[in-house]
Amino acid sequence: MENQKSKKLWGGRFDGSTAASVEAFTESISYDQRLYSYDIMGSKAHATMLAANGLLSRDELNAIVEGLTAIESSIEAGTFTFKSELEDIHMNIEKALIDAVGPAGAKLHSARSRNDQVALDFRLYLRDQCDRFAALLDDIRRAFVVLAREYMGKIMPGYTHLQRAQPVLVSHHMMAYYEMFGRDRERILDCRRRINILPLGAAAMAGTGLPINREQVAEILGFDGVTANSMDTSGDRDFAIEFTSCCTMIQLHLSRLSEELVLWSSQEFSFVSIADKFCTGSSIMPQKKNPDIPELIRGKSGRVVGSLMSLLVLIKGLPLTYNRDLQEDKEPVFDTVDTASASLAIMAEMLANLRFNTDAMEEATRTGFITATDLADYLVLHNVPFRDAHGIVGRAVAACIEKKCELTDLTLAEMREFSSVIDKDVFEVLSVEGSVDSRISTGGTAGVRVEEAVTKAEQLMSITGRGEVGSV
Repeated sequence: MENQKSKKLWGGRFDGSTAASVEAFTESISYDQRLYSYDIMGSKAHATMLAANGLLSRDELNAIVEGLTAIESSIEAGTFTFKSELEDIHMNIEKALIDAVGPAGAKLHSARSRNDQVALDFRLYLRDQCDRFAALLDDIRRAFVVLAREYMGKIMPGYTHLQRAQPVLVSHHMMAYYEMFGRDRERILDCRRRINILPLGAAAMAGTGLPINREQVAEILGFDGVTANSMDTSGDRDFAIEFTSCCTMIQLHLSRLSEELVLWSSQEFSFVSIADKFCTGSSIMPQKKNPDIPELIRGKSGRVVGSLMSLLVLIKGLPLTYNRDLQEDKEPVFDTVDTASASLAIMAEMLANLRFNTDAMEEATRTGFITATDLADYLVLHNVPFRDAHGIVGRAVAACIEKKCELTDLTLAEMREFSSVIDKDVFEVLSVEGSVDSRISTGGTAGVRVEEAVTKAEQLMSITGRGEVGSV
């Protein structure tokens, strides 16, 4: 019995049908259907260019554009049927177009391959995601600036090695995250610049002999230029890896923030109160208020890191040019987009409802010899070499530990036992307020510097209002 000819759009050389198991194993329509609008956008631009270069008639172009518009409306209405036997979003849309408009639809794929078509769809999708993430990062940065303004002048302990180190302004701590997420925004927009290069026209991997105008398509779709080498274009996923790397940095920064919120909301710290609507209770312990949102964000960082590792391993052994392995690039990227964007959005919302317990934070600065470095600086200003000053203060701290007191509890006479240059003005230096006010170096925690930073950020972020944020 003669084998049934393949019904695939690419099946001309095949005698038999693809095995059902192969179709199930190789399909990507279950997840790449989210690219439908970009596939249609790219196809319309491609058709416009084909018509401008004599490869489509005006009537054929109109039929294709109208057909693609109808397909997009059907997808958005939920009435379009995606078929796994058609493998991916490209073939599903192309088959529906051919069914709708006939031979004109069959001409659309002239001068392109699914290799450069998927690269186009992916770049268009990630370009939009870069803009979306930039906006989400602006939201969370704005939340930090608002908190910095509301708690201006309030003092808390700064930490190194999770040990109390030096007193800082709460606002200074908030502005640290403002800077951190600002770098994330710069990275994502810089990534966008490399994404925004048109791959269409590379065809399968060697370009095309048909008369096309890649620059025209780039202009229609808002790309900054066209890729320079067809072989590189066909197998390139650097842009996807870079985007996922940028998102990984964002998620890691969210995870660090989450760790601090988990610690600060514990009874051992009691520095912050997370609004009830962002917490959950225990199924057995009725007194519990668990910081589940920051814990989940911290946990989801593992998913995003895992997606980046998946892409890196996917690419590392691939020869030029396109290989089917690259089908595995989208699920990690899609999951990264969903996870990181949701984490950013809910963190910004949670920060807008965060309350600081400024009394507990300030009280925490009264112990732990938190102004010891200021005493060392005092000695340096009195011409004591820093290494000698370091040793002097270390011995003073050791004595206080033995006496079970703080540096501020020592009398002037006791202070002078460690160094004769110490005078009564030392007690101003040892106060947490004096310590904070002394840190006037650029980027320091002195009130004047933090006020400058917050004012500049408010202007940049167009923040004009002053929401009321109270203490616990």
